Amino acid sequence: MTRRLRSLSVLTVLGGGALALIASTQTWLDVSLRGATTAPLPVPGASALALLAPLSLAALALGLALSIIGPVLRHVFGVLAVAIGGVLGFGALRVALERPVDAVAASVTEATGLAGESTVRALIDHIAITPWPVVTVVASLAIAAGGATTVLTAHRWPGAGRRYRTDGAEAPARAGARAGRAGSSDRPAASRPHDAIDSWDDLSRGDDPTA
Repeated sequence: MTRRLRSLSVLTVLGGGALALIASTQTWLDVSLRGATTAPLPVPGASALALLAPLSLAALALGLALSIIGPVLRHVFGVLAVAIGGVLGFGALRVALERPVDAVAASVTEATGLAGESTVRALIDHIAITPWPVVTVVASLAIAAGGATTVLTAHRWPGAGRRYRTDGAEAPARAGARAGRAGSSDRPAASRPHDAIDSWDDLSRGDDPTA
């Protein structure tokens, strides 16, 4: 059950982050300019919501890290995931409901060469919305839900595998092993077992360790 909770939390954060990152490359808004005879100007998610791409990448990084970090950092990263989901959700919902001028200003300025909020507002005839802001709201909810699940259940998750243990945790064991070998090096080789270190030493000298 605990492994399922961990997998659910990690996959939910990863899935939400991936979906939000995809949304950042898609058209969120179509802007029709006054007197223009060309097609509406497409505004991608990364332009409509400047924080979308970096926060999506941050959510992906958090999701990947959740499965290998310790209990304390799991709770910290869970809180961060909830915060990222909240910020993304608020921003995407604002774009979906209000279609603000600041969300399209950069694209309009790039297309026309004219800047300034009042100038851009005067140039705009109509702003049409696509489904992607709503998709991003769903993605943000997934990120926040995965973070909340992490905060509530991280203390019950199984520990990370041995390969993820820090060098600091293994250093005492390695130091003890080295001390043991150093203490036993004064004894004749025949008086102690021939371990893997000795085999590597034999190989480095060109000897056959199986002899």
